Amino acid sequence: MTNTMRAIEISTPGGPEVLTPCERPIPTPGVGEVLIRVAYAGVNGPDVHQRKGLYRAPADASDLPGLEASGHIAALGPGATGWREGDAVTALLSGGGYAEFATAPATHCLRIPTGLSLEQAAALPEAFFTVWSNVFMAGGLRAGQTVLVHGGTGGIGSTAIQLADRFGARVFATSGSNEKVALCEKLGAERGINYKTEDFVAVLRDAGRADLILDIVGGDYIQRNIKALKTEGRLQMIAFQSGTKAEIGFGEIMLRRLTLSGTTLRPQSVAAKAAIAEQLRAQVWPLLDAGRIAPVMDRAFPLEDAAAAHTALEADHIGKIVLTVCEAAA
Repeated sequence: MTNTMRAIEISTPGGPEVLTPCERPIPTPGVGEVLIRVAYAGVNGPDVHQRKGLYRAPADASDLPGLEASGHIAALGPGATGWREGDAVTALLSGGGYAEFATAPATHCLRIPTGLSLEQAAALPEAFFTVWSNVFMAGGLRAGQTVLVHGGTGGIGSTAIQLADRFGARVFATSGSNEKVALCEKLGAERGINYKTEDFVAVLRDAGRADLILDIVGGDYIQRNIKALKTEGRLQMIAFQSGTKAEIGFGEIMLRRLTLSGTTLRPQSVAAKAAIAEQLRAQVWPLLDAGRIAPVMDRAFPLEDAAAAHTALEADHIGKIVLTVCEAAA
């Protein structure tokens, strides 16, 4: 092993063109961490925000983008347990995925599900950690309840539809074309809603409203979400594609005892993310093993084409986009 690795860094805040190939020292795993030889890295919305200078990496994280990766464990740090060198894993990262090697807490690594490739596995952590923690842990979704998922064909949305359906919920999902609506329904939604031609509030009112809404839009969707919720319903906000500000009616929130909440995954503690991983390992990985759920994939780009991957992510796409970092590692 050499002392350096290929990586993609953000040269300055800006458009996709600021993603620049570079050479970096291979990181050293700290206490409780593992070093992963990266085969594939997921490309996600937070990477785009970081590239634009809107989402600063935590002080103790790599400044390189990339919050999930799959590959093989190359080394164990002091106190790291549960894995051996050579094990194939997929991992939630605090940063650094756009590189040939990345470190992660051993407790944030999960085995590759049966029947999935390393390419598919790289698309799992960010979406599954986010959906499980927001829809089931914080949102408290239970069998028989109704959930509305916005952005049903993205990485988060397609994961949320499948998990909510498999755990017995009634699922509605919004998307921006009839093709995407059809995919939402194929994934398990009772009703896909084309937000360009239909009013999701009216659809949910006709269906009895939602117990839980998973929102990635924000802006004027927030007040509309409130109207689409049942009494004692919950709104979980995880992104703000239409902005962080909105005018909302608090009277309705109080009268119907609604709960509005929001989370981000990256700043949470190592222990908090390890707890999510443990629940995924016990309750979700068996569904992946059995082929009852699977990541919806868009395409893979070579590591050096990270700028093209970001351009594709910000354009119209379906499912997860990943970077091929080192095919030999697969």
